[in-house]
Amino acid sequence: MDNIIRELRFSLRDPVVALTLLVGVLLSAFTVFSGLKEVDTERAQIERVKQMVDDDRTYALADQSDAGGAAYYAFHFTYAPPSDLAFAARGVRDDLPWKHRIRMLALEGQIYETDAGNPELSRIGKFDFAFFAAFLLPLLMILLLHDLKAAEVRNNRWAFLSATGGDGGRLLLSRAVLRAILLFACIITPFLAGVIVSTASLMSAVVVCAVIGLNLAFWLVLSLFTTSRIQSGPTAAALLLGAWFTLTVALPVGGKLMVEQSVPVPMGGEILLTQREAVNDAWDLPREATLKPFYERHPEWANAEPVSEGFDWYWYYAFQQVGDQTVESMSEALRDGVAERDKAMAMIALTSPPLLVDRVMSQLAMTDIAAFQSYDQCVRDFHAALRAFHYPMLFGGKEYSAEAMKELPTFRPCASNS
Repeated sequence: MDNIIRELRFSLRDPVVALTLLVGVLLSAFTVFSGLKEVDTERAQIERVKQMVDDDRTYALADQSDAGGAAYYAFHFTYAPPSDLAFAARGVRDDLPWKHRIRMLALEGQIYETDAGNPELSRIGKFDFAFFAAFLLPLLMILLLHDLKAAEVRNNRWAFLSATGGDGGRLLLSRAVLRAILLFACIITPFLAGVIVSTASLMSAVVVCAVIGLNLAFWLVLSLFTTSRIQSGPTAAALLLGAWFTLTVALPVGGKLMVEQSVPVPMGGEILLTQREAVNDAWDLPREATLKPFYERHPEWANAEPVSEGFDWYWYYAFQQVGDQTVESMSEALRDGVAERDKAMAMIALTSPPLLVDRVMSQLAMTDIAAFQSYDQCVRDFHAALRAFHYPMLFGGKEYSAEAMKELPTFRPCASNS
């Protein structure tokens, strides 16, 4: 115990160690605080927009006298609320949409109409706690350990330590482990505070702590291995920085570029444009050309009242549905391709511990590709529920009334997004 206390005092008196630990705790606290603030902002935004959309829909429906107008003017708010652990890992939440304002028109033109994130900035990640713990924490470890033995040799203390301690290597090992533990404590303390504030799952917090601990252990072993063979501190630092660049930048970025080239997917903007062209072209096509593919998908409405020569809601919503059917294969190819890319990146992450840490934390925070696709499917299911509600009034002869509209489906986040 006396040796541990002595080494602790020695480490904390070292300006480099003290400054590194201070930087670590400050960056950890900043990422946790900013993450909690971002989550609170998103939740407040969800409640505000949800109330606005509900009020707007109530106002719009009050002036409608038919099913077609009610379906056209009624907007619905869909969203994926942030999880309790989302403060720690933003994942793809800043790059892919987690909220939409949709209505009964063709869905594909609405679901892909979103602001795109900066593709260059998203190649490595956002500056959240997960990014810090996965990609920047190794730099702090390198800073703490690259000169551990070289400093003792340079200050003529190595021979003395070896002579008095009997095993200088064991002393440096214990010193390195102690510094790693101190750094781990500095990083984890703000995170645990964030867990308490956000009431996140204790099990998820334990897994995050274990993952970060393993990441630190990996860089501890790598640093000790390098410094045991390299007497020069600057040379050891250069080698460790090269390893850091390879594992945290070259492999993730190069792997992502390789996966994007090997697994081509349609662009969302291409799907949106194709769908809208199909809808716009329908105005000039013979109505039978629109109704035939609609009846093939919905044979239950084939015996509905014939479409009049002028504008008819029946025909309008039929070609909206056909517009979605036109790009159905493209949309499925996009979803399947994104899932395939994500699986490929999971394999690449096995070669890059920092990337693996980031992916695990995003998965725990439900901010990964799987969570996004779950929300995407949730929106599609809700739109299908809207069609199932409106179609009997549009095509089946069910009478429209304000009383019937009280049964309008209400969006509920899917289990994996709540």
